[in-house]
Amino acid sequence: MNLTDRFPPTLREINSLPEPERRGIYSTLTPTDLLEQLGMSGVGESDLIADGRLQFRAPSGSRSLEITLKRHPKDVDPLLYFHMADTFNYQLLVLLVVANDLDQPRFHTDVDQDGNRTRFGTESRNLPAETAAMLDGLAPGQVRRGLRVFRTLVPNFERFVARMEHDIFFIEPLAYHNAIIFERYGFSYVRGLQEMHTIHKAFQPGGEYYQRLHQENPFRTPQAAETIRGRSWAIHDGILGHPFTGFQMYKRINHHANVVTAPNIPF
Repeated sequence: MNLTDRFPPTLREINSLPEPERRGIYSTLTPTDLLEQLGMSGVGESDLIADGRLQFRAPSGSRSLEITLKRHPKDVDPLLYFHMADTFNYQLLVLLVVANDLDQPRFHTDVDQDGNRTRFGTESRNLPAETAAMLDGLAPGQVRRGLRVFRTLVPNFERFVARMEHDIFFIEPLAYHNAIIFERYGFSYVRGLQEMHTIHKAFQPGGEYYQRLHQENPFRTPQAAETIRGRSWAIHDGILGHPFTGFQMYKRINHHANVVTAPNIPF
């Protein structure tokens, strides 16, 4: 497939194509430079697909795409997981992106102590695992440290979106720190900008959330206000009084929105 070829404008249309053509389009989301960054240099995509390390889930007639890339076929955790879908008005929505450093320790924050899935802490929590993950520098929702590939993923995904002849795509941050990361890569807000400013103000000394911090709770120590990761753990622990939901962001192709809701706060 020529790199200048245009793609169909929706995932549903791509998913209706014959498998070789569909796979050729979606393979542009895992280019050689990304595979090299993930430690998969010298491995052909056909080999990755043949042994199950690279999987595309895009059933004909569906509006979604899931990509799973594993280092070994039987690994529990992927190196990279990517899930996106068409919206009902034919826009592109990124639902989840995960990049795991498989050489780092795993913290079982995804399963509670009764063996139930926590759904990123929305249905239940594994407090001992979360505490250990937090102390090791992880953010809410992570089971391992990330691979820091977002700098490669964003421009590559923008090229994919442009070839679908879109000039914008959307993403829904699952946690406070996700929203800040997206800001720093040029995203702006469809919903939630004012609340993000409100959160920042409330974590300032004397602010509403700052006053709820205390040393007795490891997720809400006063130091949590000083970092994005610390704030995210406090929010994950319920300091807002409600879940971190309802946020939606967007990115215009080749445009940085320069939105900053937490100025000078380190990650």
